[in-house]
Amino acid sequence: MDSAFSVTTTAHMALFRALHRHFTGAPQRAFLRRNFKCVAASYHNCCRIPSSFASAPSPPLFGTFRGLLPRTPCRLRCVSSSAAPFVSSAGGGNDGSGARNGGGRGGSGGESGDANLKLVGDTSQELSALSPDVIILDVSGMVCGGCAATVKRILESRPEVSSASVNLTTETAIVWPVSEAKNTPNWQKQLGEALAEHLTSCGYNSSLRDSARDSFLQIFEKKMEERHRQLRESGRELAVSWALCAVCLVGHLSHFFAAKAPWIHAFHSVGFHLSLSLFTLLGPGRQLIIDGLKSLLKRAPNMNTLVGLGALSSFTVSSFATLLPNLGWKAFFEEPIMLIAFVLLGRNLEQRAKIKATSDMTGLLSLLPSKARLLVNHGETELGSVVEVPSDSLSVGDQIIVLPGDRIPADGVVRAGRSTVDESSFTGEPLPVTKVPGSEVAAGSINLNGTLTMEVQRPGGETAMADIVRLVEEAQSREAPVQRLADKVAGHFTYGVMVVSAATFTFWTLYGTHVLPAALYQGSAVSLALQLACSVLVVACPCALGLATPTAVLVGTSLGAKKGLLLRGGNILEKFAMVNTVVFDKTGTLTVGRPVVTNIITPTCIGHAISSQTKENALSDVEVLRLAAGVESNSVHPVGKAIVDAAQAANCHNAKVTDGTFLEEPGSGAVATIDNKKVSVGTLEWITRHGVVDSIHQKVEKCNNQSFVYVGVNDTLAGLIYFEDEIREDARDVVSTLSKQNISVYMLSGDKRNAAEHVASLVGIPKEKVLSGVKPDEKKKFINELKKDKNIVAMVGDGINDAAALASSHIGIALGGGVGAAGEVSSIVLMRNQLSQLLDGLELSRLTMNTVKQNLWWAFIYNIVGIPIAAGVLFPINGTMLTPSIAGALMGLSSIGVMTNSLLLRFKFSSKQKQIHGMLPKTKVHAHSDLAQQNQNIKHPY
Repeated sequence: MDSAFSVTTTAHMALFRALHRHFTGAPQRAFLRRNFKCVAASYHNCCRIPSSFASAPSPPLFGTFRGLLPRTPCRLRCVSSSAAPFVSSAGGGNDGSGARNGGGRGGSGGESGDANLKLVGDTSQELSALSPDVIILDVSGMVCGGCAATVKRILESRPEVSSASVNLTTETAIVWPVSEAKNTPNWQKQLGEALAEHLTSCGYNSSLRDSARDSFLQIFEKKMEERHRQLRESGRELAVSWALCAVCLVGHLSHFFAAKAPWIHAFHSVGFHLSLSLFTLLGPGRQLIIDGLKSLLKRAPNMNTLVGLGALSSFTVSSFATLLPNLGWKAFFEEPIMLIAFVLLGRNLEQRAKIKATSDMTGLLSLLPSKARLLVNHGETELGSVVEVPSDSLSVGDQIIVLPGDRIPADGVVRAGRSTVDESSFTGEPLPVTKVPGSEVAAGSINLNGTLTMEVQRPGGETAMADIVRLVEEAQSREAPVQRLADKVAGHFTYGVMVVSAATFTFWTLYGTHVLPAALYQGSAVSLALQLACSVLVVACPCALGLATPTAVLVGTSLGAKKGLLLRGGNILEKFAMVNTVVFDKTGTLTVGRPVVTNIITPTCIGHAISSQTKENALSDVEVLRLAAGVESNSVHPVGKAIVDAAQAANCHNAKVTDGTFLEEPGSGAVATIDNKKVSVGTLEWITRHGVVDSIHQKVEKCNNQSFVYVGVNDTLAGLIYFEDEIREDARDVVSTLSKQNISVYMLSGDKRNAAEHVASLVGIPKEKVLSGVKPDEKKKFINELKKDKNIVAMVGDGINDAAALASSHIGIALGGGVGAAGEVSSIVLMRNQLSQLLDGLELSRLTMNTVKQNLWWAFIYNIVGIPIAAGVLFPINGTMLTPSIAGALMGLSSIGVMTNSLLLRFKFSSKQKQIHGMLPKTKVHAHSDLAQQNQNIKHPY
């Protein structure tokens, strides 16, 4: 960048900062963005207005994922009452007093009081997505489980480090520092760089993971590019090594053709094989051997060390046998050639399997387009021009154009245009969603049939899709407890194999030939001992131990993300697979969290309870609903919206409110004039205050524990509108399936007993397993009581009032529609906001842990059986002996077996998922009345 441009950029930014301090309103900030867009268009990323200058709040669609990723500072804001979950009134709302109390119509406040808060992250400062108190390192150079164990040991040997977790598959390390290390300013950067430098000096190139959200996608893409580059290099080395191996095999077969073509005899000469072997060690095997020797010199031997020692030993023994024929040793120059070829083949297949295992995350990233159409030089009346820019250069507040067929490049809000959008890749819903001005759109969605102008609110690495990918990658870095035994073994495995190899050489040199029949082996004892010792070095495979858990966890968490399940790591998978108790919150979890109208009762139906209203003057239930909907059409309260929705479903004619007559009082009700009639909707006290003088002091019979509001017209009571929370359509089936699996199911609720037990009866939870009227701290206490009985407890919730219980349980599960606090403390997030995903997560956890156990069994059994056979246990019995080349092939197959078994998890889960969802009946639980017959006139049961 030249100096003139630098000065211009600095001047623009300084002016913008100065103006921003004085223009704090949204319209003024939008004006500033528009007037500075010319600079952004001219210089693309270089002069883009920082996101911290345009603090637009996050749309609710993306709040869940922002809540998952801790950040500072955070601020709380009240959500409009329309967003607050509905809770049916305790005791059925007798007298209607529960209908509009505590600041919200239709709720007792027992469960939803705290749910009116939403976490909104500040974009000015971002910390690690995993936790603000950890350090994430990218570590390269790890080739086996022994390497991962060595890196872990090196990190934990530092006094500043409390513990560390290293993942061989994702090549990352997570470090938890001691509390004293956090006292210095900028401690994460300083300590992280020091640890990375220390690891690099030990032979493992490391770098501190940049915690800035904008760089995350670039980091992931660079890592994938590096893996593909390594795969290409490995492919070239593999091709050369197998070409040499083929030539070597031709040499062995040359004696069959010697009579016909004497010149072929040269391929069978010892000198030719020596040359091939030397070329193999200095060519395709060079890097492998150098790395292995360096690790040995640094006292951190790995699999490369074992292979390198085996190859060099074979070459050295063969060289001595050639130079000193009097020793009587056997030359086997073909062994290092074939050994390197088989090892490189195994490495190549392993690298391909690793890339395949991350294909689900790569597929998620591929949903984000690389280019965006930026709208520049636009004003209030002029359209402006369109410039194509990289998607990762977009900033908050940018206006972009999305054409039909385009993928949306950032999260944002539609400002102009109308279209339908395919969000199936994000929500799993197959049907397109209509988008109009004000609608939220998610990056990665496909715009189908209209042109949209949208304002960017979360660009690049801040999108919800990027949050998902970040969470998945970091979850893969958390090791499952079952892996700890394998890590301990792998950490000392290489030294143990070297000891066994030395013992094998000693035994066969001193005693072995005395126990052999003369017919089995007639050569030198030293030659035989060296060959068997080399086989022991090569056949041992710490890789299988190191890959057993990470590969299964990688596939499981990636597969979960693709299916709408965010799992925070291998430790969560292991614990979730053991769950025997599930506790559900009621509102927003077993229920949808919004009210629906279930009944309308007019005075003629109430009978003797109200005697002053004559039949001649009574309004029909449809007319009562129409007038009430007219009043509530001006309200944003959930109960008001339910009444309006019910009126639309019943095809009621619109009731127009006279201008200036609408009045609403939070917690009481609303009143307005419609068709020259004064219509009041709300509590008994509210309609009485507004002129209803009927003698209605007698108790109105409650209806199935539902809440209700009174509707008054002029001075008379027109009717009562009953409503309640809607049961989730899959709640009963999920509870039934869990019970069939011998999992205890409980329900907690802030509602009173009658309302809570009514919902429990609808979903199939016994009354004795229902706790009602509990506060957030009491929910936590109940969870702790269950844990004392040695239960593995999963808590399912969606709101801030569930956060303490979610954090206390072994497994906290948050629904995707929940507020940020629930997602922040949860172990699993059901992104599609469907309870049936709980069954998917449970099955995925079980299958993943079964795969981990299978992998570990395979790795242990392979080494337990393979090493003794390589050491010559069967040789005196039946002459069975593994040559170093065959041992190398088996070593490669052991790692490939682990990777293949992990990849099979995809097919197993797909099969199980079809089985689970095939067993779930497609029924919808209707809580109560026939009002749900959407297109018919409303009927009551009286």
